Amino acid sequence: MNIGILAVDSNYPNLALMKISNFYKGKGDSVEWYNPFSSYDIVFMSNIFSFTPDYRQYITNTDIIKKGGTGYDIKECLDPKIEYIQPDYYIYPSIPKNMAYGFLTRGCPNRCKWCVVPQKEGNVKPYMDIEEIAIDGRNNIILMDNNILASEYGLSQIEKIIKLKLKVDFNQALDARLVTHDIAKMLAKVKWIKRIRFGCDTPSQIGDCERAINLIDKYGYKGEYFFYCILMNSFKESFERINHWRLKGRRFLPFCQPYRDINNPKQIIPQWQKDLASWADKKWIFKVCEFKDFEPRKGFKCNQYFNLK
Repeated sequence: MNIGILAVDSNYPNLALMKISNFYKGKGDSVEWYNPFSSYDIVFMSNIFSFTPDYRQYITNTDIIKKGGTGYDIKECLDPKIEYIQPDYYIYPSIPKNMAYGFLTRGCPNRCKWCVVPQKEGNVKPYMDIEEIAIDGRNNIILMDNNILASEYGLSQIEKIIKLKLKVDFNQALDARLVTHDIAKMLAKVKWIKRIRFGCDTPSQIGDCERAINLIDKYGYKGEYFFYCILMNSFKESFERINHWRLKGRRFLPFCQPYRDINNPKQIIPQWQKDLASWADKKWIFKVCEFKDFEPRKGFKCNQYFNLK
């Protein structure tokens, strides 16, 4: 068969499509990125985010279209025969030969209103072993677990990562509230690809992150910290939370994400959220320019936001 794969909404490596590709190639089928001028037996489409638009062109060069991902159906899952196989890294030539992608756990016990994970995957549970992901010399691992520290299995996997001397990035962030002395000591031993990531989505989490940072640094970590920050309530609260990390120095990097209501596809993002994210997420600007002096577009300076009631 001739199989087409189509990532609708992201250039980031799509793990589901990578596994689908490997599965069908293993059966002797041909797999390629979707081309509207080719003919296919099946086209697999993946839409990760609920807020991104669908593929805008009609697909007429196949009789079978299979759609998956949260953007299509929050309950849709890969076939169990595909779920646990190795991904096909060759469909993304830009992925280094020493890098792998995967999950050790799935799910999360938290119920954050901006997150679909508990609804989609349920509570945190074991998924794969790090030795099933770090194969063929791929010893730099991007792990996409949503709450690895909430699982005893997850903690045991981090211990194994240290033992195997792998470099990792938990790119969906760690939960600072769960960092104890023992966990901090363990995290300080991990070889991080770039930095440690935390979620800092509410004012109270500033204190949680500060406590976790102090514990980890106590055990010798000297690298960067990265903070995912949902922009949700007032401008004043969001700005103060972001600026807190800016004032601490260059080791501390906030990343702003405007709040998206998963139940409201017609939601309009406030302009202040877009501008605050534009400032904070461009690090070459963020490090040298205060927000009040930032000009996101001609004729507008962000000092005007400080007059909001």
